[in-house]
Amino acid sequence: MSTLAEGRGVGSFGEVVQKSSAHVIDALDGFTYRPQATERGVVERNGDGVVRIRGLVGVGFDELVTFDGGILGLALELDRDAVGVVLLDDGTGITAGTSVRRTGRVMDVGVGDALLGRVVDAAGRPLDEAGPIHTTERRRIERRPPAIMERGPVEEPLQTGIKAIDALVPIGRGQRELIVGDRQTGKTTIAVDTIVNQRSTGVVCVYCAIGQQTAGVAKVIAELRAVGAIDHTVVVVASDEDPVGLRYAAPYAATTMAEFFMDDGRDVLIVYDDLTRHARSYRELSLLLRRPPGREAYPGDIFYVHSRLLERAARLRDDAGGGSLTALPIVETQAENLSAYIPTNLVSITDGQVYMSPRLLRSGQLPAIDVGRSVSRVGGRAQQPAYRSLSGSLRLAYTQFEELERFTRYGARLEDERREQLDRGRRVREVLKQAPSDPLSSIEQLAILVAVTEGALDEVAIDDIADVTQRLRERADELTRLADALDNGQRLDDAARRSVVELVEELT
Repeated sequence: MSTLAEGRGVGSFGEVVQKSSAHVIDALDGFTYRPQATERGVVERNGDGVVRIRGLVGVGFDELVTFDGGILGLALELDRDAVGVVLLDDGTGITAGTSVRRTGRVMDVGVGDALLGRVVDAAGRPLDEAGPIHTTERRRIERRPPAIMERGPVEEPLQTGIKAIDALVPIGRGQRELIVGDRQTGKTTIAVDTIVNQRSTGVVCVYCAIGQQTAGVAKVIAELRAVGAIDHTVVVVASDEDPVGLRYAAPYAATTMAEFFMDDGRDVLIVYDDLTRHARSYRELSLLLRRPPGREAYPGDIFYVHSRLLERAARLRDDAGGGSLTALPIVETQAENLSAYIPTNLVSITDGQVYMSPRLLRSGQLPAIDVGRSVSRVGGRAQQPAYRSLSGSLRLAYTQFEELERFTRYGARLEDERREQLDRGRRVREVLKQAPSDPLSSIEQLAILVAVTEGALDEVAIDDIADVTQRLRERADELTRLADALDNGQRLDDAARRSVVELVEELT
């Protein structure tokens, strides 16, 4: 025992410990330890993409949480005893007892020029198999809309390339124009053609597909690629196969991506396709969160959900950046019922609507735009003077023609003047027809509209008008007076109109 107590081994061990302690102290010199607390909770129930969690006492509204495996969720319901979280990923592996923790940040997405030409989901993750997206900035998907004093007047047109819209229902940059109609009436076609027409205008486009079938979205993307319009477009997809949380967050994320370009002083066009499905997604998650239902089972704040989204579209003053965000929300009606809950909400929020009529579609009128039920409350101020010199009389004549045509269905006899008016109206309707994916330049549109309003097509058979207008388009560059009126912001004078008439006479 004395050997163990007094042996050199004990003394040697003490020296080693002393030297090691000194080394550790020297290594930790200057190190400051800051403990961090991580709040964790436990899943109580998982049902249809909405999870109820206990234990996250300090979680905030719209805060992101992560489950085991990296699955993301969005906190949308804060009760005293539990938190309602909407999943942003497939949550089939989440069961009662699964651990979840706070992230301390609200939902955000990457923004920047790196998104152009890419297809992403509502969380900004790539879906096009073109590699990772290297964005340098992230922004919240919920942002304050521009203040009143930051907004400027809508004074510049957004050309869609569609005669019936640019001439009769004009859209200005910074406007919110609703596209409304029954399903399969060409609403998406109108929006996609507008995106295609921005190829040479410098307008950045964002197409947001909400709750659409994957095949339909793939068709739109293929069309944009085929015509070279994908390079100036960001496609945000939340298909009907995605979790309800992604479908709810998609339009807000897409708007945040678009606002980056607007804040950079650029003009942006965003298409929401469509907000009817977005409203249904919000109704679904609200009922799963056990919120009280209202009219048609929609929650009481459905108006606010869409208004705070669309209020972000604006034209900024020059001292606020000078950019613009033009919104084209799409809404679907049933049996032409424009007075349904969601359509009436969106009509009251937006600055006008383009109404797509199934009746016109069945009669072969493409695009099936009902001019009488379509209106633009802002774009007329931004319309170019050359268009404005034609649009007023053209819209009135076309509306009177439709009434007169309905009257003649009962076999009424017409005076010669009324018969001439009827013949002119049929030619106006014929020239307003336009094939999909065939946008017209401003000078081509004006040439055709001047030809029909000045009576240059009165002697042309209805069946031959398409051929004549096509040849007129091919030679529209010869109409220098029209081009000068467009370039100088002037109304069309008699000489410009006469040059169009003479060219049509030459072609016929």
